[in-house]
Amino acid sequence: MTRPKLVAIAVIGLAVALFFMSGLDRHLTLQSLKANRELLVSYSEQHRLAAVSLFIGIYVVQTALSLPGAAILSLAAGAIFGAVQGTVYAVIGATLGATLAFLVTRYLFHDAVQEKFGHRLTTINRELETAGLNYLLFLRLVPLFPFFLINLAAGLTHLPLRTFIIGTLVGIIPGGFVYVNAGASLATISNPADAASPRVLGSFALLGLFALIPVIYRKFTRRA
Repeated sequence: MTRPKLVAIAVIGLAVALFFMSGLDRHLTLQSLKANRELLVSYSEQHRLAAVSLFIGIYVVQTALSLPGAAILSLAAGAIFGAVQGTVYAVIGATLGATLAFLVTRYLFHDAVQEKFGHRLTTINRELETAGLNYLLFLRLVPLFPFFLINLAAGLTHLPLRTFIIGTLVGIIPGGFVYVNAGASLATISNPADAASPRVLGSFALLGLFALIPVIYRKFTRRA
């Protein structure tokens, strides 16, 4: 591994370590959000542009470094900015952060992984190059796959950057809206998991399966 890559890994590791050592993770809780909601809303009303920029920046850093707190940030978006605008800001922040995580992973580890396991990943790479958007939408919509793992794993494949951005942007809107909308009624939430009911999660899974229909159809017609 080259020196610039080692330096990049060290910087990322240091940033993650500082996050936990500084205790910032203890502030990304539902209780902290409820306790500070009035203060945050007041600041947002007086300094709208700064509040939006700061929120999106925090969301980008959290997602890019795969730090905990995404659900709390989405709830905060609704609590501070409202359901519609909060969803827009949360989706922008998450998409930008995911793209950074994707690019960093591709830069640091893609070549090494492909060199060592490329012969085993040939089929996967071919599928992602031709139907990557469908697969990514499925992964983003079905609530079984951790968001940060998808970002990192995608960077190790041949999935095109443009496909990753579009699939992420579109795929996270439904789930993002659910959490942001719940944040708009923050008083009714006692646990971040309460934002999404089993029925809602099942609906997302169904949407994810619909995203795979074109892939299944192409495979069926080829065999036929």
